[in-house]
Amino acid sequence: MNKTPSEAQSFANLLVNELVGIKSFDIYVAPPFTALDRVREVISSSNIKLAAQNMYYEDSGAFTGEVSAKMLKDLNVEAVIIGHSERRKIFGETDELINKKIKKALNEGLTPIFCIGETLEERQKGLTFCVVEKQVREGFYGLSREEAIKVVIAYEPVWAIGTGVVATPWQAQEVHAFLRKLLSEMYDTEVAQKIRILYGGSVTPENWFGLFVQKDIDGALVGGASLKESFIELARIMERVISK
Repeated sequence: MNKTPSEAQSFANLLVNELVGIKSFDIYVAPPFTALDRVREVISSSNIKLAAQNMYYEDSGAFTGEVSAKMLKDLNVEAVIIGHSERRKIFGETDELINKKIKKALNEGLTPIFCIGETLEERQKGLTFCVVEKQVREGFYGLSREEAIKVVIAYEPVWAIGTGVVATPWQAQEVHAFLRKLLSEMYDTEVAQKIRILYGGSVTPENWFGLFVQKDIDGALVGGASLKESFIELARIMERVISK
């Protein structure tokens, strides 16, 4: 919940100018619902794609305050973040609800950016793999092989979000490798390799290189750093690594 429509529009202009020409990876911005239309106008002819921060699984009805997939599609939104830890913790979203949202997003042609991750207490108790496995299995419940490939997973250890604490490259890679193995068991090796798995959790230009060079980390779900010019630095780091 950052940036007014005017602020988001101004920042989108900056991003378009600074990130022009990058084609080696996908760049998405996910402004608040109130800024989607203005940002869409700015990025419409650029290499930057539009995402939303959330959506509901019904098309319409008595769901005051909610936004549907069809509403997002009409704004040329291409992806939507689903199950972010803040939605789970603050707004009580369950794995069952998140699964419904993922299925609806896929049915409407939106790319779900499906967030998973453990709390500090769960990590300290050695439950990390149990927690993320349950989240993945329930989030992917009922998805065909073809549908599963279209999902983007974002591993965001809750203890590293907005805290300034970041998982070490080894900690992040360990979980990402576990997720690949899990997906290969649920589907097959091809699906596991095709699904993009992002890391999210206090990503900054200072720590991003060590994370991005890990074998199973395909990109980042950027939080606070996406609100300022450090987002541009992160993209340039990715571009340099990929080019080499």
